Amino acid sequence: MKDILGQAISDYYHKGQSATLWVHDDHGPKVAMPVSTYFRDESHMPALERMALSLCKGEVLDIGAGAGSHALALQQRGLAVTALDISPLAAEVMRQRGVQRVHTGDIFQYRGTQADTLLLLMNGIGLCGNTGQLRRFLQLAQQWLKPGGQLLFDSSDVAYLYEEGLPVLDHYYGEIRCCYEYRRQKTDWFTWLYIDRATLALIAADEGWHSEVLFDDGNDQYLARLQRKPAAQ
Repeated sequence: MKDILGQAISDYYHKGQSATLWVHDDHGPKVAMPVSTYFRDESHMPALERMALSLCKGEVLDIGAGAGSHALALQQRGLAVTALDISPLAAEVMRQRGVQRVHTGDIFQYRGTQADTLLLLMNGIGLCGNTGQLRRFLQLAQQWLKPGGQLLFDSSDVAYLYEEGLPVLDHYYGEIRCCYEYRRQKTDWFTWLYIDRATLALIAADEGWHSEVLFDDGNDQYLARLQRKPAAQ
């Protein structure tokens, strides 16, 4: 079982339940991730996600779409959405749930049509893994967006993990090693990125983007919007 997250999503969709999906990281004991989270309708989504959906415009590329709940909510609003996920099993669930356009693949290999909105929710920007890959993502996103387009995503500052203050590390403190476990099988360890607002603003500016925080949930999680800076005259 290589597509572990996709298998958990598929089991839940087809059976109405799944085995426990565990998330391991290098900061503490494993934590159960409710698979039902991927199947919420808009009324059960947190305020941050509902705001993000309300800000989407034009053609939307939903990156890391999971079971397709955000894509379905946007379709109900009348928007044209392409849902992208690397998991073949999750992609099949999305199709069965009624997502009209589904693309299976790695975002860094994406070669689809341009969109007006790039959307990454549930800390989807974490797929960048590290700050270097975030820079690469922002460079590629310039090609994926139409003029005047926007990039919407949420992330959080995980400084709270270091109760005695940030340690001296050989990497950015928001680069967290983790893996999924399902039915006693684990993925390989990978790095997920949590980016604080100040670091995001610096990187975004370096790569030619204007960034703004639109929502803060009071628990270190925020919603950001990035838009390309006008070319210098």
